[in-house]
Amino acid sequence: MNTPPASEKPLTLPALLAMKSRHEPIAALTCYDASFAAVLDHCGVDLLLVGDSLGMVIQGEASTLPVTLEAMRYHVRCVAKSAKRAWLVADMPFGTYGASPAQAFDSAVQLMQAGAQMVKLEGGAWLSDTVTLLTQSGIPVCAHLGLTPQSVHTLGGYRVQGRQHLAAQRLKADALALQQAGASLLVLELVPSAVAQDITATLSIPSIGIGAGVQCDGQVLVLHDMLGVSLGHRPRFVRDFLEQSGSVQAAVRAYVADVKARRYPAAEHQYD
Repeated sequence: MNTPPASEKPLTLPALLAMKSRHEPIAALTCYDASFAAVLDHCGVDLLLVGDSLGMVIQGEASTLPVTLEAMRYHVRCVAKSAKRAWLVADMPFGTYGASPAQAFDSAVQLMQAGAQMVKLEGGAWLSDTVTLLTQSGIPVCAHLGLTPQSVHTLGGYRVQGRQHLAAQRLKADALALQQAGASLLVLELVPSAVAQDITATLSIPSIGIGAGVQCDGQVLVLHDMLGVSLGHRPRFVRDFLEQSGSVQAAVRAYVADVKARRYPAAEHQYD
């Protein structure tokens, strides 16, 4: 279960993009503080996502909606202090980018100045102008489709997206539009594995799945879920890597190794 020590050379965006072409899965985890950033970085995690999931796992909120830009800036600064190799992505919180491309630019600048190397935003083709402005301004963008937690009330809860043919086609069209607008990565959340596989094969940019099947170009989990810390209902796609590992470091290495070998997610973690 041991993995080779991670290279100290920082990952760049071109290096991440090249991983898709050579079929090397991207191992990603959420991260919210300097201590865990150091551990994940040392254990070979490729991408650290300072997710607005911190609202739920750190702040105890019922959803991601209450998370503020100030809170995101704080946690980005904490993670950036220890992330030496991994690529650092920051979520744009609810209400900080949807009004206009100019609003999104102002918010993204604050996250980049705090230490982010890329920002992530939730939504489809309607965000194309925003993605174009950000990328042309030197701000790399990760798009997010499928279950978009900031739209949980509109979607009617945390449900699998894209099961119907028209919905799947809409996801694919949105993915292509966001890629065309300049997005460099795409998170696919709670999407049937066949739909995610089709989108992944169509795109030239890497897809990173969470509950979207093993054929995505990478995987991401909420750190607390991967370590079995979260209480209550555990989604099908979650696996507790700490349970059989004995230490946090061993659990993270096991996660990285299983993502790289495409052992995770297994069939029981996927959706039809």
